[in-house]
Amino acid sequence: MANNFEYFSPTRVVFGKETEKQTGKLIREYGGSRVLVLYGGKSAVRSGLLDLVKESLKEEELYFQELGGIVPNPHLDKVYEGIEIGKNEGIDFLLAVGGGSVIDTAKAIAYGLGEPEKDVWELYEHTRKARKCLPVASVLTIAAAGSETSRSSVITNEKTLEKRAYDDNLARPKFAIMNPEFTKTLPDYQTESGCTDIMMHTIERYFTNGGNMEITDALAEGLLRTVMENAKILHTEPDNYDARAEIMWAGSLAHNDLTGCGNDGGDFMSHKLEHELGGMFDVTHGAGLAAIWPSWARYVYKYCLPRFVKYAKNVMGVTSGGSDEETALLGIKAMEEFYHSIGMPVNLKELGIHPTEEQIREMAEGCLKASGSSTGSAKKLDLQDMIRIYQMANEA
Repeated sequence: MANNFEYFSPTRVVFGKETEKQTGKLIREYGGSRVLVLYGGKSAVRSGLLDLVKESLKEEELYFQELGGIVPNPHLDKVYEGIEIGKNEGIDFLLAVGGGSVIDTAKAIAYGLGEPEKDVWELYEHTRKARKCLPVASVLTIAAAGSETSRSSVITNEKTLEKRAYDDNLARPKFAIMNPEFTKTLPDYQTESGCTDIMMHTIERYFTNGGNMEITDALAEGLLRTVMENAKILHTEPDNYDARAEIMWAGSLAHNDLTGCGNDGGDFMSHKLEHELGGMFDVTHGAGLAAIWPSWARYVYKYCLPRFVKYAKNVMGVTSGGSDEETALLGIKAMEEFYHSIGMPVNLKELGIHPTEEQIREMAEGCLKASGSSTGSAKKLDLQDMIRIYQMANEA
């Protein structure tokens, strides 16, 4: 039985070749006049995209300041730096030229400038809710996080090693410009980590115990099969424009809530468990998800068996005539084989880390704190459950 739901996805998407030339015009259209341009400093610069974007802003006679050097698992200190620039320069619009880390930083700065008298980190600690936020938009360079059309952002407090998320419709980007050409400069590992993140945003809405809709399942399953097919293509043909276009659009659809309509809200425990890995070890997000998901899946599948069976058959192509439990386990194994086929890890050893028992407990306690209580849909996880999943991923 389907749950009631509300679907809200207001971001305007401008997709295709040379769309970056419209950036300045779109900012004008959405009321921006003094822009803070954010970027990481690698692909956006190397590809020439940043120069093209700045030229577009100059053509519209927009005032702008720049803030580069944003890193994966973006840091709170950079957010504070951007807030100070925004205050001093009278910034009224945030433009992210990059991927999820840059967009998430833009959202956090936008919250901070919306309520400059308050500490923005309080939002990520969930001690208050945002009341105001400056407008945000993006020119996307990495297909992965889906932050370009979502209400989510994730920031790492590098002093406490806490990686925390805050979701609010106030920060939904006004527009997202997507030219797949500008993802071609990414290393293969980063491309495939992005594909993994896209899949996980859909998978975590799929494995629920609280009701589902067939049309939503069909959308999710089709998206997952498409991402898997094109991830394999890009592993050997990194310049394939059509494959990059498929992946880029899938990234937005996977995290704008479309693939969860009618579900119970989803099970985002793999993401929450990975956030602690990212906060402590600064691992690549998608690779961290690939390393934790198989252990999570083997730990919870019996509690959500019909969904695991359906996933095995409809997404992974399992045709075994065995029991439901055998089919579910074959689906998990097939997922691991897919990860390996695109160069992704399936455990913490392959990810390149080996946390101690003390670190595992610290991560589990952090995950429980960030969640607020035992949480999950496939299976509600408490502290001991989280510890065991980390241990399984560490022992595999």
